[in-house]
Amino acid sequence: MTSEPRSPLVRDIGEQGLLARVRRFCPAAVVGDDAAVLALPSDRSLVVTTDMLVDGVHFSDRTTSPADTGWRAAAANLSDLAAMGATPVALTVALGLPGDTPVDWVEDLYRGMVACLQPYHTEIVGGDICRSPVRTVAITAFGQVDPQRAIRRDAAQPGYAIVVTGVHGASRAGWELLLHPELGRSLSDRDRQTLIAAHQRPQPRLDVLPILWEIVAPEIPIAGMDSSDGLADAVLQICRASGVGAKLDSARLPMPSMLTQMASPERSIEWVLYGGEDFELVLCLPEELAVQLVQRLGNSAAIVGTITPEPDVILTNTHPTNPDRMLSLDGGFQHFAD
Repeated sequence: MTSEPRSPLVRDIGEQGLLARVRRFCPAAVVGDDAAVLALPSDRSLVVTTDMLVDGVHFSDRTTSPADTGWRAAAANLSDLAAMGATPVALTVALGLPGDTPVDWVEDLYRGMVACLQPYHTEIVGGDICRSPVRTVAITAFGQVDPQRAIRRDAAQPGYAIVVTGVHGASRAGWELLLHPELGRSLSDRDRQTLIAAHQRPQPRLDVLPILWEIVAPEIPIAGMDSSDGLADAVLQICRASGVGAKLDSARLPMPSMLTQMASPERSIEWVLYGGEDFELVLCLPEELAVQLVQRLGNSAAIVGTITPEPDVILTNTHPTNPDRMLSLDGGFQHFAD
């Protein structure tokens, strides 16, 4: 019985050898110089976002393959662009790698990134590679936006409706299933795979923007951000930036129908509010326009609450045994918490 040939390690082929491998995933006409040159239409503003993923913090071999890690890294940046109302132009990728990293791992990482970017006609146009004691993936994404269409966190106004573009809690549930498969014993194979895919291959909601611009005139301000750090975090950050508060209706929060088959109602709500990495958009806009947007989007898009002049963000409950609850940023993941 013959064993599979071992992938060479990064230290075996060195920096130049690795660069030659990853350049195959980039357009030859753009990479090769000290920097990429990108052209933008004169009536567009440049949007720039950077996201860093660290092995053991944002990904691990237990829950994500190298290709899934690459997909998620690209999706996180595309989601940030969508949250600003911007369409993607290009990405750069910086890698920090231990010398014993298999070259196959790096190539699969790039395959995952390219697979995520292809539907949006977006390419990797450069980056950097260095030695590091821990695998680190840092992506900078460049987008373009009509300055009048930029979505900002500080534009929410009292009376605005709060729209979420899809279900929340799915990515957290998928992560839990990967770590604790026994939680899914009451789920069908299809439901289990749906939740796992939500974690491993999230979809950035760039598809929302053309519909949004059909409905909302340029002079109407829209507040928003993505829910990569959790639905509650997004609403709280928007309210803090806008100097307002919000009331969320717990009965309207869209969650996967199978969520309560693997978690209690209380835990399901926590995953919806604070689970994170669902990469949906949270948008605040006039109610009549919000109704139109939800109707056009369908697929679990929902109006979940209202912006209020008071500064608190309250989750309201209609059931008499569940009192209203004040939400805070403390409920979500904090990088430097003990």
